[in-house]
Amino acid sequence: MSALFSPFSLKSVTLRNRIAVPPMCQYSAHDGFINDWHLAHYTGLARGGAGLVIVEATAVSPEGRITPGCTGLWSDEHTAGMAKVAAAIKAGGAVAGIQIAHAGRKASANRPWEGDDHIAAGDPRRWETLSPSASAFGANLPQVPKEMTLQDIRRVRDDFVATARRALEAGFEWLELHFAHGYLAQSFFSPHANQRSDAYGGSAENRGRFLLETLEAVRAVWPEHLPLTARFGVIEFDGNDEQTLNESIALVKAMRGAGLDMLSVSVGFSTPQANIPWGPAFLAPIAERVRREAGLPVATAWGVDTPKLCEQVVAAEQLDVVMVGRSHLANPHWPYYAAKVLGLAKPSWVLPAPYAHWLERYEPVGPQ
Repeated sequence: MSALFSPFSLKSVTLRNRIAVPPMCQYSAHDGFINDWHLAHYTGLARGGAGLVIVEATAVSPEGRITPGCTGLWSDEHTAGMAKVAAAIKAGGAVAGIQIAHAGRKASANRPWEGDDHIAAGDPRRWETLSPSASAFGANLPQVPKEMTLQDIRRVRDDFVATARRALEAGFEWLELHFAHGYLAQSFFSPHANQRSDAYGGSAENRGRFLLETLEAVRAVWPEHLPLTARFGVIEFDGNDEQTLNESIALVKAMRGAGLDMLSVSVGFSTPQANIPWGPAFLAPIAERVRREAGLPVATAWGVDTPKLCEQVVAAEQLDVVMVGRSHLANPHWPYYAAKVLGLAKPSWVLPAPYAHWLERYEPVGPQ
């Protein structure tokens, strides 16, 4: 019996396997609105056989976009388009998830293939960014953000709540809060970005306050029977790893008490000076520790992208779900390919019949 292809249940939702497509920004929206590109993209991924497909980082406000091409759900006008995507994912047999986000001081950037840097001053596309402190990320993102007032903090928290309501209305059944990657929530938690001296700065408890309050507010409107998850950078690889990990696990425990159902374990990406040890499944042992000490199911999206490695980390109970990203871009039918590599009999159930009838005749080709 394959661990990777066993069902996974969380609250009232059951994934047909442990394979998820993580949020991957397409940077192809206009004013936050999705278009035919997104519909075709997510439809294909869902048909490919993954148990869960999570729509890319979707901004809770216009200034929360990473780039002008990011999707948004900050107004009721965005809901109808997102509903089409959610319906297409479900029709493909996957659970429809969405990640909602605010990019903080990393916002107002050019798309990755157009520089991956802050939009230049004077460019009409540029906008003011927000962060817990008026401290720039640095490197290719030098724009100094506005330090958020308490009113700003309340407003952004309420933006997350309003966006969660719209996600529910659009038909999504899995909600992920983006608390990672140096974006706004991660910036509150990180000493690299947060130099506040009020209730939202200083101690680890204070630095985690925005994350916890936002989670609690969203949980109040997100149905209890549906999964509420978060992606959170539990480690920075900045030389203070053990302290950061201990503080992160303490916060994850508090988030579990506030209604968090699962954690996607990631890196903080709060400083360009981080020395990240990239490699196959490099976060799996850290995720396992979070799973054990915080008492939550976990996933990760870094370096877990070959069938045998995915099978291994799930079977060893390091991860409950594997987030397979770029391999799905290369092959939207990656779950079918993985089933063949793992020697599963008659794996055609993960593909629509018009594809499965023909693809069953051929052996998989690629890294194993």
